[in-house]
Amino acid sequence: MASIVGSTIFSHILPVVFGFFAIMLIISGSLDEDQPKLGLGIALFVIACIFPYIVLHVLV
Repeated sequence: MASIVGSTIFSHILPVVFGFFAIMLIISGSLDEDQPKLGLGIALFVIACIFPYIVLHVLV
């Protein structure tokens, strides 16, 4: 049961949270022309996309 809860958190919840904040950083960085904020948003979005595959491969 704990494995199912852990895999749900890593596959459905955390990527959405990371993706949401990444989109907010990308929008804010592009509107303010703040390159570090834009870069952080892009990096966080890539991490949100790849994170579930890496973690779930280790868990399962």
